[in-house]
Amino acid sequence: MSPWYMQRMAALDFEASDKEVETARIVSCALIHVGGGMPTQTRTWLVNPGIPQELGAIAVHKLTDEHLAEHGMPADRAVAEIGKAVAEAIGAGIPLVGHNLGSFDLNLLDRESRRHHGTGLEEFAGPLTRVIDTLVLDKHAAPYRKRVSETQGPYQMRTTAETYGLKWDEEQAHGAEYDALRSAQAAWKMGAIAHRPAAERPDWVQALRNRRGPYERFDDLAVDIDDLHRRQIGWAAADAASYQEWLRSEKAGEKRDPNAVVDGAWPMRPFAAEVIQ
Repeated sequence: MSPWYMQRMAALDFEASDKEVETARIVSCALIHVGGGMPTQTRTWLVNPGIPQELGAIAVHKLTDEHLAEHGMPADRAVAEIGKAVAEAIGAGIPLVGHNLGSFDLNLLDRESRRHHGTGLEEFAGPLTRVIDTLVLDKHAAPYRKRVSETQGPYQMRTTAETYGLKWDEEQAHGAEYDALRSAQAAWKMGAIAHRPAAERPDWVQALRNRRGPYERFDDLAVDIDDLHRRQIGWAAADAASYQEWLRSEKAGEKRDPNAVVDGAWPMRPFAAEVIQ
């Protein structure tokens, strides 16, 4: 069987009404089946969330409440269609790929499904056992990256895409279709690096060895898709624990919170029933 990055993937991305997974509503979605030597298949949804969005969210994705009310699909119908399409991909064994997929997008779909139909994602789609989260992979394989600027973080989608040689169009960015496709392309780039001999990897990757000891963490990505999923569970938990420790320490400065708790569950987090309305 070919390496995981050369197999078929289902790239998934949502734009939402706010950034908190328990309260956010879906406003757009893209699910793109790509790779594996087959034609790309794209499905998109524009959704009327039925509630006012946060202004910060509108500033990012540019989908106003008025536009969604006029052109968006009713949320309950859209969530059912999206859930069915995602469940079909899971049932076919096609890995889901996305950036921050396990901390936000999949949990957003789970909460929306509970909200509108009373069932969680894994209840109707089956266990999530093949997820490729490019945020988790990038943080593990290329750690300690510095911020690009005050407004561009070290592991946001744009930074990840550009790190792996992908062009970034800010005018198209933050649209679900564009971001989903970029996440699949980034995953392909990471997988291709991991499956090359160390001496043939880009110079910036080989330089990481000087900071990590005798091997590069990209070696950890050169496994089959099921093992890669299991490894991401551990990497996400370790990253969350490290961030929690930092938040509780003096190093956090103004952000310090001695009681900070960072949930490291991945790719599905426990839901708060009281906020699913």
